[in-house]
Amino acid sequence: MKRKILYWQLSALVCVAIGGTLLHFLYTLTNKSPIVAPFSGVNESTWEHMKLLYFPLFVFAIIQSRFFKEFRGFWCVKAIGISTGLILIPILFYTYNGAFGKSPDWLNITMFFVAAALSLLLETHLFLHKAKSYGKKAIPLIFIVLWGILFVVFTFYTPQLPLFKSPTDGTYGIK
Repeated sequence: MKRKILYWQLSALVCVAIGGTLLHFLYTLTNKSPIVAPFSGVNESTWEHMKLLYFPLFVFAIIQSRFFKEFRGFWCVKAIGISTGLILIPILFYTYNGAFGKSPDWLNITMFFVAAALSLLLETHLFLHKAKSYGKKAIPLIFIVLWGILFVVFTFYTPQLPLFKSPTDGTYGIK
């Protein structure tokens, strides 16, 4: 059981690395297609980088759920893990930039992977120690889907807040 969980969680990290990287460039590679915009990074804002973590984790969770039927609390663990990763991205980014100024690109990429790894590490811990004690799946699943809805809506109707502002060109959402 432990080996199964570790295999799946390491696979999730690989999928996030590949998926997040692909989604980072997909909008530009498709000539700014409005079809891929809700799921890919449309600018360099912190919010858009959170989106790059969310969609690979969510798609992987859907696949993984088919093989984790013995975990009654599967979606609760995933809601905690995904939310942790999404919260860590702005915490790491704004903490570093607040303390040291603008962060270099390599550090921003590292922060993305650290957020992904820590969220999956937390999930692994929860799967190994608590996942069978959690109850209903509807509420955590609704919470996860709500994140996705916000990413899609805010791509087109972007709040004029610093979280959504691209540091490279000052845009919000789709240009």
